[in-house]
Amino acid sequence: MSVINIRHQFALHRNKIVLLVLLGLAPCVGQAQLFKWARQNNPNYDQRLISYGFMIGLHTTAYQVKYADQFVTTQYDTVHSVMAGFSPGFSLGFLVNYKLSEFVDLRLMPKAGFYTHTLQYNYTDEATDFQSIETTHVEFPFLLKYKSMRRGNVRMYMVGGITPGLELSGKNDIQASSATLDIKRYNVQLETGLGFDFYFPLFKFSQEIRFAKGLVDVLGSDPSVYSDPLKRLNTNTIAVYFIFQ
Repeated sequence: MSVINIRHQFALHRNKIVLLVLLGLAPCVGQAQLFKWARQNNPNYDQRLISYGFMIGLHTTAYQVKYADQFVTTQYDTVHSVMAGFSPGFSLGFLVNYKLSEFVDLRLMPKAGFYTHTLQYNYTDEATDFQSIETTHVEFPFLLKYKSMRRGNVRMYMVGGITPGLELSGKNDIQASSATLDIKRYNVQLETGLGFDFYFPLFKFSQEIRFAKGLVDVLGSDPSVYSDPLKRLNTNTIAVYFIFQ
């Protein structure tokens, strides 16, 4: 009988109980919404038509090897394979960002990139030989940045474009001989990647990862024992950039 009475009382006061529960949850919901939509730092930063910054990049890079037709002839039957290994490097540069629309920017990021490429030559007698090519490129990435809506102090974006570069260190010219690998002084790369913008009270910090594929055959025309088995060399690079604006 007491159970029936409790159910009856609950039915009579159900609306009051629901209202009290909702009132009790309201402060919690408000706190959650306040955390989700935190006060924005630099709320008008992206309204600038032109903004500037600098960046530091860390990368790993390797050649993509394509063998020459004569590689399978008896002339090179002592060469088992030519393997390209990834090598670390870094880059330093500046950023000029031009706002095209609310969600699209045009970026120019002139930088100096310090690269090391290695090739391992394996022979049928189990001997090995190495070629290490160190270059310093001045590069001019032209990139389009497509941004998502800003959420609090974070914004995600995608980036892509083309990067011409010119080798200026002169090391390849100094070391060029019949016993070294000749590499061209210019390169053009197709780049794509994604990143995140983080807004702070005094600046904007971005973390970005980009993948670059070389469009130009960088193998030089000078013959040597290292270049003759090869038909084409292209660069493949994976880079992480830290950008301050």
